Amino acid sequence: MADRVQLECTVCKQRNYVTYKNKKNTPERMEINKYCKFCKKHTPHKETK
Repeated sequence: MADRVQLECTVCKQRNYVTYKNKKNTPERMEINKYCKFCKKHTPHKETK
């Protein structure tokens, strides 16, 4: 059931992280604060297609 999703920095638009999520439990898009190595700070990361 788990699908692979990419997380994109909302500031610099770089795709930094890959994670898995169960689409039955969380049908909406994820948004997590993660460290961006391009911005060199913690920024919100959103799930991309």
